[in-house]
Amino acid sequence: MSRWVEAHFYPERPPSGAARLLRLPLALAAGWIGANVSVRNWLYDRGLWRTQRVEGLRVISVGNLTAGGAGKTPVVIHLAERLLRTGARVAVLSRGYGRRARSVVHVRGPPWPSVEQTGDEPLLLARRLPGLDVWVGRDRVELARRARAAGATVALLDDGFQHRRLGREVNLVVLDEAVGLGTGHLIPWGPLREPPSALARASLLWVRSADRPVALPPLPPGLPLLRARHAASELVGPDGATRPLSALRGSRVVGFCGIARPSSFDRTLAGLGAEVLSVRAFPDHHAFRPADLADLRATATGAGAELVTTEKDAVRLPAGFPTWVVRLGVTVLSGEDQLARALAS
Repeated sequence: MSRWVEAHFYPERPPSGAARLLRLPLALAAGWIGANVSVRNWLYDRGLWRTQRVEGLRVISVGNLTAGGAGKTPVVIHLAERLLRTGARVAVLSRGYGRRARSVVHVRGPPWPSVEQTGDEPLLLARRLPGLDVWVGRDRVELARRARAAGATVALLDDGFQHRRLGREVNLVVLDEAVGLGTGHLIPWGPLREPPSALARASLLWVRSADRPVALPPLPPGLPLLRARHAASELVGPDGATRPLSALRGSRVVGFCGIARPSSFDRTLAGLGAEVLSVRAFPDHHAFRPADLADLRATATGAGAELVTTEKDAVRLPAGFPTWVVRLGVTVLSGEDQLARALAS
């Protein structure tokens, strides 16, 4: 299903006339969503709906225009690491997409709360960065207040570009130039949550660089731009120990993932120097069932291969499941001064 959605949002060639006709209901739904988005933004822009700020807490929003897959989580990790090194008390505020709990969860451990309580990305962030406070809940204003009461001085509002109720000092938008804005249509006709004109609210555009970039949309005059490479940085073995990327070179591997754009994981695996036998794509934020895991193990064992997955998927696996995990890191290529100014202002 994920590969179908990716092909629909980011087609390699324009759809045929028949395909466009079949997608007419999606276009109508996108029109309805676009009208709602426009009204909501108009109300905020005119001050009829007001943003709320939390005194003493500096908020940096990290979001995107598209429905996932732009590379936002590595950016949050990079910013959190950078801010923690300055001695700031940093919190991440997250809705916790895909979780089952409804109450506010303060993610800390060990022992760690379950992924059903937190969602996969908040749990990943808390495990990866000791010293980071992660708060999960539907009401991000309430999360900000709780984070401040617990001592936070800076909050990273995860997936916050469309969440306008909580005021922020920085509006960072992540865009992957490998696919740009896809078809350029709103959900569900295309991948966009808002029209490209919404970039006028951004204070910094973070472009995830690609070897074969597509054209970027017209940008608002004066919008600061940063370019960064997102790539595998290290591996975590089935024993939990970190290993260099060369550890799988020449090995036979079977990949699996439940992310918005599985093709990005395909490219990551290809860059490891391993013999990639297959990559199974599950829906984004997929809750792995015992049958899924048994099938993956049987496939790998039968082929004499190692299983490999993403760090986000790994937190949704049961403890001890025998797979290698790829960690991603970012390298800023240009615009470092723009980022430094945004974080310091």
